Amino acid sequence: MQAKELVELSIDELRIRERDLREELCRLRLRKGSTQSENPMNIRNARKDLARLLTVLRAHQGDEKGTVRS
Repeated sequence: MQAKELVELSIDELRIRERDLREELCRLRLRKGSTQSENPMNIRNARKDLARLLTVLRAHQGDEKGTVRS
């Protein structure tokens, strides 16, 4: 998931994606604890995607409030 793709989404769509990523991360962590994951990088990638999404979401929320972030 690229940041360019996220910037184009609305806040509601970003919140839906946030929920989905959190659920995916939870499932990956549970799977890691019970069995060997086929790709250990999946957890790292999911965490990075979530952080990227939260950054864009906070920037959108700042724009709504009329504050300018640089």
